[in-house]
Amino acid sequence: MKLIHFSDLHIGVENYGRIDPETGMSTRLLDFLNAYDQMVEYAITNRVDAVLFAGDAYKSRDPSQTHQREFASRVARLSSEGIPVLLVTGNHDLPSTIGRASALEIFPTLVVENVVVSDHIETNTIHTGDGPLQVVSLPWVRRSNFLSKEETRELNLDEISELITERLTSVVNSELEKLDPALPAVLVGHVTIMGAKVGTERSMMLGRDHTLLPSALRHPNLDYVALGHIHKHQIIGHDPMVVYSGSMQRVDFSEETETKGFCVVDLSLQREDGSRMINFEFHPVDARPFLTIDVEVRATDEDPNAPVLAAISNKYIAGSTVRLRIKVPEELEAGLKESVLRDALKEAHYIAGVTREVIRPQRTRLAPEVSKGLSTRDALKFYLSARNFSKSRTDILLAEADNLINEELEDSE
Repeated sequence: MKLIHFSDLHIGVENYGRIDPETGMSTRLLDFLNAYDQMVEYAITNRVDAVLFAGDAYKSRDPSQTHQREFASRVARLSSEGIPVLLVTGNHDLPSTIGRASALEIFPTLVVENVVVSDHIETNTIHTGDGPLQVVSLPWVRRSNFLSKEETRELNLDEISELITERLTSVVNSELEKLDPALPAVLVGHVTIMGAKVGTERSMMLGRDHTLLPSALRHPNLDYVALGHIHKHQIIGHDPMVVYSGSMQRVDFSEETETKGFCVVDLSLQREDGSRMINFEFHPVDARPFLTIDVEVRATDEDPNAPVLAAISNKYIAGSTVRLRIKVPEELEAGLKESVLRDALKEAHYIAGVTREVIRPQRTRLAPEVSKGLSTRDALKFYLSARNFSKSRTDILLAEADNLINEELEDSE
């Protein structure tokens, strides 16, 4: 039985984008849909038995009609190919007000075949081409689902979180105990596991994180745990394997070095419960590159643009979202030509910024016994030497100083 596990699409993230003239949509929206399409194509080409989505289809709790159309059209394509899809709601999928429908509820409302949406802790049996699969759903939970106002009135936030963790662990364990050990079983959750490495999702947080201990998911009836909510792909534990698939596209520069993709899991129906997973693969997608170019201009550089242009030429910037960060001595800053630098970056998909860090060194001061008796020209020569100016630049400045001194002497005669 072959499964796909993915999460955190966040359709609607449009930073570092521009309007695509052909579609009228943000190029960043197209980035996220492109990654999504790669997963869908893989699922259809390889005839996977089920696709498991661990939450956060959208960036916003109230996605636009365009965003909903694009997400739903791909789910419908999987459905039409006979591939079951299970969607667990994440914190970005839940409406801000209790009682309002979530953006994912359109699928059960329209009774879309082969699509199951889970917005509460439950177990569904999905019928795949290779037989039944038990899926325990752990969607993002609201605090009010576990605690009443009376219970939390005299508790601080840490105490509330601890109590939620205890009750969440108890409910999950109760659900796992109900599983039929004769059938393969996975858990799909949108939650933070203690010890996971977090990143950009912190800046996108909607609501306070609830955490589970890794031990809460160690159960003999589980063959795999598919998680979402944290954008960095990582394996949290084994026996069973507990995995965050990570987000499908880079959101910002904090994810610059992360590989993006989805997980492919193979289960053997001939093995016993808890040991059915026979293969795991993280399948990378072609995500938009983010590239930081750091350059330090030295005081000895005659043209401050030259080392910057050289650094740019050494990078493959075509199609990337690029930021250029330059450290430059104070006396050379005025020589930087931003128009020239931006022109060198023209093959980038988006220039996120050209920033300068101006280095202002401490002033060189001569001790009184050293400076006593020095001529103006000698003092200048000493200063230039202390600042590590090149010989050619020093000669030019001294020549100019000589001209000024001579002019001053001629005027005084």
